[in-house]
Amino acid sequence: MGPASVASELGRITLEVVPPAARIALRHAPHNVIDVAMMEELAAALAEIEIRPDVSAIVISGHGKAFSAGVDVAAHVPDKIEEMLAKFDAVIRTFVASKKVTIAAVHGPCLGGGAELAMVCDLVYTTDTAQWGFPEIKLGCYPPVACTALAALVGQKRAAELILTGRTISGEEAAEIGLATRAVPEGELSAAVEECLDGLRKLSPVALAVTKKASYAWDSMHFDKGLARAERLYLDDLMKTEDAQEGIRAFMEKREPKWTGK
Repeated sequence: MGPASVASELGRITLEVVPPAARIALRHAPHNVIDVAMMEELAAALAEIEIRPDVSAIVISGHGKAFSAGVDVAAHVPDKIEEMLAKFDAVIRTFVASKKVTIAAVHGPCLGGGAELAMVCDLVYTTDTAQWGFPEIKLGCYPPVACTALAALVGQKRAAELILTGRTISGEEAAEIGLATRAVPEGELSAAVEECLDGLRKLSPVALAVTKKASYAWDSMHFDKGLARAERLYLDDLMKTEDAQEGIRAFMEKREPKWTGK
């Protein structure tokens, strides 16, 4: 690697910068669950990347057998939920606001917060056999980022089905409905991402940044307001229900939840 290159392995992610691309890999075996430590490392890495004029693209992927199975359920308990939600949504907002072209490379499970992280990227390449879904409803919860932004990508009815049922879909279906850019066979994911990067290398970084700002699927004002509302409802309404607390407990205790409707 040249003098402008950097590679580092933190506790939960790896970061490699070889201009014009920065590559982030989620690395928290076995399923790259996103805990608060990972959120903090992601925020620091993104801040470092954003100020580098020689970087025009960010690739985010998962190490091992998954992209990410989602946000750490243990962080949903009452004394941790506010910090977790604030830090995760700060990472999401940073991805949305980034001037770099963001590219998600998805394989294996891509669920909950993992799917939210992937879906806010500009370009999403997925294996056709990847498993996408927002299973939060099965825990008596909901995905705030998906509630805010998913309908802009896939339409209201498809978004409602995914969020309200928690159904898992394949990478192939994710691409068909517009949740991903393209689905490819398992062995072709890296090649698809590299082909994309080869094209971006020939383009002006500043033109890409301004074009991204002009063409975004949701404008930042409405996204910020919508996410703030989804966060407030999550903390003030949902997390005060007995069912939400029961759903989290049941998951932690590996049993079926007993809903009371309260």
